[in-house]
Amino acid sequence: MAEFIRIYEENPNPKEIEKVVAILKRGGLIIYPTDTVYGLGCDITNLKALERIARIKGIKLEKANFSFVCHDLSHLSDYVKQIDSTTFKILKRALPGPYTFILPGSNNLPNPFKKKKTVGIRVPNNNIAIEIVKLLGNPIISTSIRDEDEVLEYTTDPELILEKWDHLVDLVIDGGYGDNQASTVIDLSEDEPIVVREGKGSLEIF
Repeated sequence: MAEFIRIYEENPNPKEIEKVVAILKRGGLIIYPTDTVYGLGCDITNLKALERIARIKGIKLEKANFSFVCHDLSHLSDYVKQIDSTTFKILKRALPGPYTFILPGSNNLPNPFKKKKTVGIRVPNNNIAIEIVKLLGNPIISTSIRDEDEVLEYTTDPELILEKWDHLVDLVIDGGYGDNQASTVIDLSEDEPIVVREGKGSLEIF
């Protein structure tokens, strides 16, 4: 049975954030709010947790395209090859925000992702997500929780999310209703930015 806790985005309670981080450090899986859809996440440094998420998604961990959720751009150099100033300016302008940027991966990627040439970086504009990652001290691996329902791709109600995921994860955070539109994905790993998926983030800033 998953724990279910309410955290307010305007002013996340530090005690609740500590509880979430303790679960992540133990290898737990959490469902948490972002500035787009609710995400399924775990500590990037915990192999068992990463394997659990891959199993839930029905994919091989090495082949998974998970996002790395960071609290700001300071973790970039840990996982991304050096980027030019134009790329950095784009990131600075768009983040925190509803975008996932695909960037060239460095040699420091966690073991399961060593062979990957690129990595998806996210800095959501959501205080709950940002405070969790900040206190954890490293990114969380994240993937959106899709629905089989063809009309509603993403469940937005935390109580319905709990019903569905109760036996699969350790904690569901109720951060209010989520969005039903995923992030805009932009590939910055080549010379020109390529829009991979148009989502909530406006393309006008590019």
